[in-house]
Amino acid sequence: MSLANNVDFFRSLHKLNRLNRLSELGVGLRPDVESPLVEVPDFGPNPGDLRMLAFVPEHLQQPRALVVVLHGCGQTVFGYDHGAGWSTLARQYGFALLMPEQVVSNNASGCFNWFNPEDTARDRGEAASIRQMIARMVEDHGIDPHRIFITGLSAGGAMTSVMLVTYPEVFSAGAIIAGLPYGVAHDVREALTIMRATPVRTPRRLGDLVRKASQHKGPWPRLSVWHGSVDGVVAPANAREIVKQWLDVHHLPQAPMSEGMVDGHPRRVWWNADGETVVESYTITGMAHGTPLRIADNEQRYGAPGAFMIEAGISSSFHIAKFFGLTNWIGEPEVKPDVNAEAKSDLKVAAKSVKPPRKPAPKAARPADAITPVVPPVPMPDFTEVFDPAMRMHARPEQKPKPKPKKEHGRRCIDVGAVITRALTAAGLIK
Repeated sequence: MSLANNVDFFRSLHKLNRLNRLSELGVGLRPDVESPLVEVPDFGPNPGDLRMLAFVPEHLQQPRALVVVLHGCGQTVFGYDHGAGWSTLARQYGFALLMPEQVVSNNASGCFNWFNPEDTARDRGEAASIRQMIARMVEDHGIDPHRIFITGLSAGGAMTSVMLVTYPEVFSAGAIIAGLPYGVAHDVREALTIMRATPVRTPRRLGDLVRKASQHKGPWPRLSVWHGSVDGVVAPANAREIVKQWLDVHHLPQAPMSEGMVDGHPRRVWWNADGETVVESYTITGMAHGTPLRIADNEQRYGAPGAFMIEAGISSSFHIAKFFGLTNWIGEPEVKPDVNAEAKSDLKVAAKSVKPPRKPAPKAARPADAITPVVPPVPMPDFTEVFDPAMRMHARPEQKPKPKPKKEHGRRCIDVGAVITRALTAAGLIK
């Protein structure tokens, strides 16, 4: 950028800060917030003079995926990660994270130079630096070349447009939050004008800007577009122009194929002949310039509110990761240390030192075709009378008891003949 353009930029930026509170982008997003991001030096020639920061969780889904996240003006990668929650998503769903960072020597407000032809052409400037960072991540971490995605906010969203257009073969999909279409500005003055009110262009004209930026003939990346309905920094009409641009590239009609509500906000969808969603557009009702968040305590809570990190009842980070196809993976459960591991180990050693009693050898299994001798059945005794006296009338004859002498009036009966015989014998009268 020439000295004259730099002077013009500073003057315009001061005016823009006063009108649209652009200077607040960095408020509350401290560079020293806790973050797992680490800087990676010497990733290539780095013609755009950017910083490379990355986070690779311990467990990665297969095939391995990479998400590139571009911050907005006045923000740091640490602040934007803290606000949008991308490292939390990366850890939970097992994908690698790359976050390039702008430096003040390139842009006094920390914006990516999405409007500067020296930084928005293939293999030049900042676009080339980001491409070199991606190549380093692919080489170092075995990233699947078909699972590389990119997203960004504001100037980072506009730079996302640049990367999708200049390197369409690199990315499977992208997501633009409060950004601008590709190729509509070539200096600071045009950038500021289009941010406030973008002119209406035909879909073919916008699509030609994409097709002329590279030799790529397709397939083209899928795209998710997000914008607040009352954005005062980047006019919401820019979202409409972005959608028109990519619908033309994908040869899709301008009328949406489906319209609905997601978490209370309108969503429009276009899909291809295979039924795959190719372009989607979210309009966040009543939201100003920023990244929409969902702070409610549920499974879609990612990030933290702050300057231009806005609670809107919908998590853009989660839904973008879902659009990329990254949220179906379930990570490996965390292995907690066993506090009794040492005691258990001692018990195992002691148990090994005590020999268990020898068990008798098991009997040989009988062949399936062995002949079993036939034993005649043994008759069981009749226990009917024992257990049920009422059934004695059915007892067998040989089991009937002998009759007892009869009693009359409660006395024993006397045999008179036998008594006379014994008396005569005793007197000697009979023998």
